[in-house]
This record gives sequence, C-alpha cells and structure tokens, in this order.
Amino acid sequence: MTVELDHQNVSEPALSEIPFTWKNLARLPALALIRFYQKTIGRAIPVDVCRFTPSCSHYGYQAIAKYGLLKGGWLAFRRILRCQPFNPGGYDPVP
Repeated sequence: MTVELDHQNVSEPALSEIPFTWKNLARLPALALIRFYQKTIGRAIPVDVCRFTPSCSHYGYQAIAKYGLLKGGWLAFRRILRCQPFNPGGYDPVP
C-alpha cells in the first residue's frame, strides 16, 4: 500500500512495503521516527507555513526511503538548513 499525499501529489512507500533486510536495517527506524513526527507534532503545524513542497518531513522520508540513511539523511539535513526566511522555497523534489 502506498500512502498518497493529495496536497503534494507525491507518493511515499508505506513502512510495511519496505522489506526488512540488512540494507534497510538503519533506514526503517529513521522512517518510523519521521512518520511518528508527521502523525503527532507535524499535525499541529499549519500546512501553509511550509516554504517548500513537499514539506521537509515528507522530503526527508522520501530521501531516506530512496537513498538510505546516510545519503537520504544528508539530503534531508541540507533541506532543513535551506528552510529559512531568506530562501524563497517552492517546489523542491527529492533528486
């Protein structure tokens, strides 16, 4: 089952779709933490506050799911650093 993000037109793999292998051992807990954030703290933040599409948490989830914890985590970290008042934001998908 794929989680559809209607407000962002992006699909993310559900945690249950990612196979439990040695390669994914570090990836799964990181994705679970991001999903926990999205379902708890992230719900309290209004959608129109985000500078980017997809939001930083969705970007991080997609990057880690696609590239793994190290490269995906680095991409997510760089994205969070760009989220500041001097950056205009806009559409910024995971490469």
